[in-house]
Amino acid sequence: MKEYRQHRFQRPSGATELLLVRHGESRAAVPGAPFPLVDGQGDPELAPTGRAQAQRVAQRLKDHGINAVYVTSLRRTQETADPLLAHLELTASVEPDLREVHLGDWEGGLFRVKVHESDPLYAQMQSEERWDVIPGAESHSSIKSRVSRALSKIVASHPDELVVLVLHGGIIGHILAEATMATPFSFNGCDNASISHLVAHEGKFILRGYNDISHLVGLESDASPT
Repeated sequence: MKEYRQHRFQRPSGATELLLVRHGESRAAVPGAPFPLVDGQGDPELAPTGRAQAQRVAQRLKDHGINAVYVTSLRRTQETADPLLAHLELTASVEPDLREVHLGDWEGGLFRVKVHESDPLYAQMQSEERWDVIPGAESHSSIKSRVSRALSKIVASHPDELVVLVLHGGIIGHILAEATMATPFSFNGCDNASISHLVAHEGKFILRGYNDISHLVGLESDASPT
């Protein structure tokens, strides 16, 4: 008798697989000592825990057949990618349009302070699912425009390839919400050094995995939400 078994997912011809890696934990914010800024955005380096997380990411992904690695203009993404790049003997491409959401008046580490203090504006931001509740922060339309532009360019450049994007929590959340037509903050809060998996094909996205942290077992982190 002929049988019809369930089949495993296979990447469609011409599709691009994207592994979205959130950067490792960055150093703690200290009141009165703001992070240095790059183009108006906080640019902290990785904390020791973040560097250990980056090594775990590299061990997890080094044998996956990765064709390219992208980072943003903020150094915590490059520092997270460095161990993987060393294994792969690749150089990362910098994509500034995938930088973190601009937090306006709460840049430089102040956002973390406001979160821990349960600032009413933070509660409103979460309720309305809008970053620009924060004074001077970036709007959803601005984020969507630049991120869509960057992803379109990357996908067009890598058909039938596996690409790692080392990104920020707010941007990963945005990408996955747009990909699944979910509400804006549905995927906010992924863990540092987590891996999410998308397949891009013919203008659509297939979500294959979210916030995989199995490679981080045994590492402790006290990371805050940004």
